Amino acid sequence: MHIILSSNSPRRRQLLAGLGLPFEVRVLPDIDESYPKDLAVDDIPVFIAREKAQAYLPLIQPDELVITADTVVVLDNRILGKPADAHEAADMLRDLSGRTHRVITGVCITGKNVQRSFAVVSYVTFKQLEEKEIDYYVEHYKPFDKAGAYGIQEWIGYIGVTGLQGSYFNVMGLPVQRIYEELKTLGVTPL
Repeated sequence: MHIILSSNSPRRRQLLAGLGLPFEVRVLPDIDESYPKDLAVDDIPVFIAREKAQAYLPLIQPDELVITADTVVVLDNRILGKPADAHEAADMLRDLSGRTHRVITGVCITGKNVQRSFAVVSYVTFKQLEEKEIDYYVEHYKPFDKAGAYGIQEWIGYIGVTGLQGSYFNVMGLPVQRIYEELKTLGVTPL
């Protein structure tokens, strides 16, 4: 099977490449990522991953599998999306400071005659961040393309994360271990 990753994220490309499977990146523009307002927070990432997959379905060839994904950061049952600016990024990091939050990635693997979707949840705990640490991170790393305004693989993760339960790679944006297991059940493996 030919694997297609539907993501502009360099992190997702790097993580999928780590599985040793050849793939190509194919991204459709302007895919709707809205969701029903009454949808439970935990269900949103899988819903969006499935919606992204639906956009590809008419274009998928019989020998292709498309991987779509969506990651959310959840604190107190509210989603912390991608910050609009430095002020919002700093506010999000202040909210996460000294607390544990969830990172949920919904994934959908879609072929002409198969679709598997799932969510992976990880729990991340931050130390109490100092204001100067938050300012330094936002100024130097500009985390405006990251849910929750941080990348665990960046400086703030090095100095701020005191605990992790679950998949580290899920927090980066793609639960590759679970994707590998799902692909194996579909007969796709580098072995």
